[in-house]
Amino acid sequence: MSTAGGIRPQVIRTERLDLMPLRIDHAAEMSSVLADPELYAFIGGAPLTPEELRTRYERILAGSPDPEVSWCNWVIRLSGETGLVGTVQVTVSPAYPGPIAEIAWIVGTEWQKRGIATEAARGLVDWLRRKPVRAVLARIHPDHHASAAVATAAGLQPTDQWYDGERAWHLIVDQPAS
Repeated sequence: MSTAGGIRPQVIRTERLDLMPLRIDHAAEMSSVLADPELYAFIGGAPLTPEELRTRYERILAGSPDPEVSWCNWVIRLSGETGLVGTVQVTVSPAYPGPIAEIAWIVGTEWQKRGIATEAARGLVDWLRRKPVRAVLARIHPDHHASAAVATAAGLQPTDQWYDGERAWHLIVDQPAS
């Protein structure tokens, strides 16, 4: 029995952050947060205009075409502030012996080197530990040392598996006793 398709984003609060489920109206602000071309050095792509990001958010929020897959996306906000600083996302897919959650994060250049990505990734992994997932996975470019540090802090470990030039990092989630 797969429950991967039934996972939906909820508000996640950490010590300093609020991870808020993504909305289409976040596109204009997030376009500014993600405007630095250097953010795409390891992940590819380029900054999107507010209109392009709105279209992408509409597609994301429509959900995966596969009903067994959940797409969960959040914006990151510093607690007590109104501005957004980045995003985190999870794709939960069915697998054997249980669903796998693939995570990713990106924090705007202005807010980097303050532990925000680490805290957001830890909050996300903690949230996933309470969901029906068997493992958490991230794919990280081998030269992206900051993302490797975030993955390590969130409890993930590098594997020998590679996907499109990125190393897979994983964490096996302890399942509650039945």
